[in-house]
Amino acid sequence: MLSDDKFSQWCTGFNLSQESIQIIKNIRNSEPSRRVGGGKRNVSGRYPSQKMGLTIQFESHKVELPFIYQLEHDDDVLEYYDQPPSLKLNYESKTGRSIGYYYTPDFFVIKKDSAGWWECKPEAKLQELAEKKPEQYFLGDDNEWHYLPGETYASTLGIDFRVWSNASINWTLQQNLEFLEDYFRYDD
Repeated sequence: MLSDDKFSQWCTGFNLSQESIQIIKNIRNSEPSRRVGGGKRNVSGRYPSQKMGLTIQFESHKVELPFIYQLEHDDDVLEYYDQPPSLKLNYESKTGRSIGYYYTPDFFVIKKDSAGWWECKPEAKLQELAEKKPEQYFLGDDNEWHYLPGETYASTLGIDFRVWSNASINWTLQQNLEFLEDYFRYDD
C-alpha cells in the first residue's frame, strides 16, 4: 500500500482536482460498503491480499476471484479495494426520463498511471444487460464493455470506470497463479 506521502506524489502526477483526491482518500480509508454473499451459482469468499495487507472480498470465484489474482500480481497495480462506497449515478432511460440511483462497483483500483472503479461481470450477463439496457451497457468499438452511467460520472472526476468480463480470463494463467500462491507468499 502507498504511504500518505507516496499517495500525495501520485495525485500530483495526475493533476487531480481536490474533489477527486478527496473521493479517492475516502475510498482508501473506508471499510467495504457491504458484505458480499454468494448466490445460487456463485461461490463468494475472501482473499488474503499480500499486496494490500488485508482480506479482499469476492462475490464470484469464476469472475471476481480471477480479477483479484490479476490485480494482486500486476506490478502496475498499487492498491485495490473491494466494495468501495456507493456512487450516485444518473442516466436517461429509453423513454427519455432522467433516472438517478446508488451503485456499488466491485472494486476501486489505483495503478501507476490511472485510477478508477471496476465492475466484474460474466460475459453472458453483459450481453443480456446490453440487450435489456443498451442506454447503460454496450460493447464499444474498442471491443471493451462499457457502463455509461459509471463512465460519465468518473470522467467528471478525471478517473476511470471500467467493466471487466470473464471472457478476458486466461485460465491457464489463473491455474498457475493459484498453484504458485504459496511460493509467492514465501518471505525470507
